Amino acid sequence: MELSQSSTSIDPEYVAKVTNSILSEASKIIVGKEHVLRFIVIALYAGGHVLLEGVPGVAKTLIAKTIARTFNMTYSRIQATPDLLPSDIIGTFVYDPKTGDFKPRKGPIFANIVLFDEINRASPRTQSALLEAMQERQVTIEGVTFKLPEPFMVIATQNPIEMEGTFPLPEAQIDRFLLKLLVKHPSHDEGKEILKRIHSIERFEVKPVASATDILAIRSMLPSVKVSEEVLEYIVNIVDETHRHPLVRLGGSPRAAIALYLCSKANALINGRDFVIPDDVKYVAHPVLRHRILLKPEAELEGITSDKIIDEVLNRVHVPTPGVEV
Repeated sequence: MELSQSSTSIDPEYVAKVTNSILSEASKIIVGKEHVLRFIVIALYAGGHVLLEGVPGVAKTLIAKTIARTFNMTYSRIQATPDLLPSDIIGTFVYDPKTGDFKPRKGPIFANIVLFDEINRASPRTQSALLEAMQERQVTIEGVTFKLPEPFMVIATQNPIEMEGTFPLPEAQIDRFLLKLLVKHPSHDEGKEILKRIHSIERFEVKPVASATDILAIRSMLPSVKVSEEVLEYIVNIVDETHRHPLVRLGGSPRAAIALYLCSKANALINGRDFVIPDDVKYVAHPVLRHRILLKPEAELEGITSDKIIDEVLNRVHVPTPGVEV
C-alpha cells in the first residue's frame, strides 16, 4: 500500500484508505480512543508534533507505541528525568581507539517517531534541545549538524498532576506542538473491553500497514487541497476572536492559524475530499488551540477551561457556506 514519493497527484480516496488501515490496526490494541488516534495521524500528515496529556494509567505511552508500530518506520522512546542531559537525546562524539578519531554516536532522537515520556520532568535545558530538534528537523553535535530522518514526529506525554519537581513547558515552547490531545479515563464499557483484551494487549500484536513513503506522499498532497476564500476568512476570524474574548489573556498566534489550515487540509483528505469545508476547521479547532490560549486568573478561579473558551469562540464566529475554490 504505497505511493511513489515523487507522485504529485492528489488522491483523497487513497489517503482515506491508508488512514482507515492505520486506525483499524491500532484499534486492535487501543480501546475507545478513536479521536486521539485520528488526531495523531492528522498531525503526522501535516508534519507536526503531538502533546498527550492525561493522568497515569490512561494508555498515553501505549497509544504512542501502537501508532508507531502501525508504520514501517523507526521508533524510539525517551524517558524524561531531571538528570537527563541534551547529549542523552541528540548524541555525542566518542573516541574510537581503533582509528584514533572521534565518531558520532547518535542519540534516540534519530528516529521517525520519537516518544518523549513525561516531558515536564526533563530540565529546561533538555526540553530546549528536544524542541529545537522538533522545529529545525536537525541537531548539532559539537558543531556538526545532522539532519533528522523524514518523516520525523515527536509524541510527548505529560501528567497534569504530581507537579512537584517538574518543569512546565513555557508558552513559547508548548506552541511548537501542532496538537495537544487530552487522554481521558475510559468509560465503563470501554473498561470492560480493556479487560477482555488485556492478554492480546500484552502480546502487542500490531503489524505495519503504512510506510515512510506513504506518509511523505500524503504530505505532498496537502498543497493541492483547495481552500476557499471564505474558509480562509473563517480560520483567521476564529484566531482573531480568541484575542477578543474577555477571559483570554493571550490568544492564538499566526502559528495557530497555520496549524488550523494544515490540519483542516489533512482532515479533508482523510474524509476523501480534495477541498476543505468549515466542519474540517471546527473538528481540529480544540486540539490546535487549547494549548495556545492563556486565560486570565479570574477564568481559572471559576474553573473555566480553554476548551470552553474555544466552544464560545466557535459559536460566535460566522460559519461560511462551504466552497471549493482556491
